[in-house]
Amino acid sequence: MNKEQLMESARSVKKSAYMPYSKFPVGAALLLKDGTVINGVNVENVSFGATNCAERTAIFTAVTNGYTKGDFQAIAIAGDTENYLPPCSICRQVMAEFCSPDMPVYLTNNKRDILELKLKELLPYAFTELDM
Repeated sequence: MNKEQLMESARSVKKSAYMPYSKFPVGAALLLKDGTVINGVNVENVSFGATNCAERTAIFTAVTNGYTKGDFQAIAIAGDTENYLPPCSICRQVMAEFCSPDMPVYLTNNKRDILELKLKELLPYAFTELDM
């Protein structure tokens, strides 16, 4: 699957987002090394702190389905924004837990441009170890 196909998956799943408060749909498409694509959407809560982002929804669903650290190949994130829509810092940290620092992260905008970054570019000083 190429980045355009993965991004189209992220764009198309946005319609399933539960966002009654922000009215801001986000879709994510997570490509696994076995070729499986798992989609995620943002799911809001009136308290906002209990809201789950599309990226984490996709990653947590993959884990629920038995995928583990090292199984993740790429992720595409789509929103309806003029500029590229990057993952929030919580999602970046979750991605650092499960994904390689060199994993491609594809971002888009409402012009359908695609920006390709590596996870380590989004989170250069990731918290990756628990030093005790």
